[in-house]
Amino acid sequence: MAVTTLDPRTALVLIDLQHGIVGNPAVAPNTGADVVERSVRLADAFRGHDLPVVLVRVTAAADGADAVRGRIDGPSRAHSFPEGWDVIVDELAGHPEDISVTKRNWGAFYGTDLDLQLRRRGITQIVLAGIATSIGVESSARAAHEHGYHVTLATDAMSDLDPETHRNSVERIFPRLGETGTTEEIVELLDKTRV
Repeated sequence: MAVTTLDPRTALVLIDLQHGIVGNPAVAPNTGADVVERSVRLADAFRGHDLPVVLVRVTAAADGADAVRGRIDGPSRAHSFPEGWDVIVDELAGHPEDISVTKRNWGAFYGTDLDLQLRRRGITQIVLAGIATSIGVESSARAAHEHGYHVTLATDAMSDLDPETHRNSVERIFPRLGETGTTEEIVELLDKTRV
């Protein structure tokens, strides 16, 4: 189903479009470059209509002191990251009016001021895009839905580390959290409703 409505106070929230994530060659089914290109198109459209753009990045302390604790069956979360891995890509940076949010979890809401930033601006809906679909984007979509926001997901402006997990989120999870659409559909609807 295509996106049907964008509230008058809608914000674009872009998840983890930073050097250390976008440049990962394992990202699929869309390349990191494709996700950035479509996200730039969305960001330009939102800025052109004086609507907020939120750039969310994930980071971690060098010593791992702020890492999420808990036992997991998956691989260890201990990583050493190269300098600059957590910097937003150049194509999206450099707009002082954009809202910057730094997270240390999968989702953009828990432990950040994202909800406060949105509510103070009267935002009732968010459009989400970014990497990884099944991790940062899905976690943020779930939290946005739980916080009472209308959620729209730009499915061609996101990607994952595994095409199957991307497909699962897009086909099975996102329709239960909001509306889905392409970058083009969202930009067209934005332009049509903001005459």
